[in-house]
Amino acid sequence: MSATTANYAPSAALDQDRPGLWLRNRRWDMIFMILSVFVVPMPYIFYLLGIRIFNLDDDVSRNIVNGFVAIAVGGPHMMSTMLRTGLDSDFKKRYPMLIRSSIIIPIIVVSLAFLNLTLLLTIFFFWAMLHVMHQVTYIVELYNHKEHTIVKKGSAVSLQARIIDYAVVLTCLFPMAAYKISNGSFAVGTNDLTKVIPEAFQAPWFFIAAAGVFFVALIAYIIKTINEYRTGIINWPKTIFISLTVIVFFPLAAFPNLDTAFQGANTWHSFQYLAITFYIIKIKQKYGDLNHTAPLVARFSNRKDSWGLFALSTMMLVGSVIVFIIVYQLAGVIIPNIDPNRHFDTAYYTAILSFLWIHYYHDHFLFTNFEVLDPAFE
Repeated sequence: MSATTANYAPSAALDQDRPGLWLRNRRWDMIFMILSVFVVPMPYIFYLLGIRIFNLDDDVSRNIVNGFVAIAVGGPHMMSTMLRTGLDSDFKKRYPMLIRSSIIIPIIVVSLAFLNLTLLLTIFFFWAMLHVMHQVTYIVELYNHKEHTIVKKGSAVSLQARIIDYAVVLTCLFPMAAYKISNGSFAVGTNDLTKVIPEAFQAPWFFIAAAGVFFVALIAYIIKTINEYRTGIINWPKTIFISLTVIVFFPLAAFPNLDTAFQGANTWHSFQYLAITFYIIKIKQKYGDLNHTAPLVARFSNRKDSWGLFALSTMMLVGSVIVFIIVYQLAGVIIPNIDPNRHFDTAYYTAILSFLWIHYYHDHFLFTNFEVLDPAFE
């Protein structure tokens, strides 16, 4: 997956489809923004192969998949955020308090990892789902922005259409998750998250409400799409992107092994994120002042493809490896006779979430910049 990202990421030529609705061009959008959704089932397939073909223990197979996804695509994607934030002086000048306050996140993660790992994972799961959905809505808005400002200047995507698109995207994951919660069977790996979810939500009404909201949004989306098609104003790239996202994400939380199922969403999300992040960096390098604001990033971005940027993002994972080793050693001392699964999970989730939550935090700001691709269209 990582090799594919590097090979097809934006080159120095930046071959944009300026008058079209695609964010860059049809081939690039189809590979990274749209058809990349089909990597979602791959982690679960490999997890099942590990159990049924290679006779691995369930937890062993699960952790192998987790580790592979983290190293191959998940880890580089979370570190690549720093290429646009912590390593860019322009961003640090614009958001100094954001950078300084980021140090609070590892403190919270380490504390919860030892005091209440289940609570840590509960916060992680719901923030991760929100973050993935936020990225989807951000890409939707990038399509809207290009249509409004570049392709059909002066036209407007109605507020009603935006609300419907956002509603169907933001609610598609929750019906199945709500069903599991309402049945008291919501677990990530060996951690039962229902222990920290209020009992009021562990009732049928929660599933009924979540499913009701989603299906109302889905019906509205179908009606809206049919009307757009009939009137000839449909934005095909955006519509295909939203539709595939909903189709693939809706059943995700229904799988027995929620940990690995969500790794599928993480793989797709990360694959997509790396492509658009490297594209944005290439745009700033060609049309902006990357050499001045982020010289280290510019040095690694000089190659025609994005192998350099991927390599820099991957090298930054050394920080997570160091944290994992330290926490793994400390966990055995602080908690004598610790259960092997909890021992690994404490170190793994501390090492990952300390940086992953910073990535989420910074992206809440990055995902408000809908003009970031504009220089390439001018």
